[in-house]
Amino acid sequence: MLKKLAKIKYLPNNFKVIEDGDHVTCAVSGKKISLKSLTYWNVELQEAYYSYKEASLKRDKSK
Repeated sequence: MLKKLAKIKYLPNNFKVIEDGDHVTCAVSGKKISLKSLTYWNVELQEAYYSYKEASLKRDKSK
């Protein structure tokens, strides 16, 4: 069960945990994302995305 929100610094090929936790929240859908499953994020916006679908939605909205 995902209990504590982590604070993350998103880097180009990785991320750094600033405050311990077990998940982050998707910037588009609001879904919880386990740090073990975190694959999609935006370094410039410092946002996480649940899947490629949410990442694509965000990219398309910013065009």
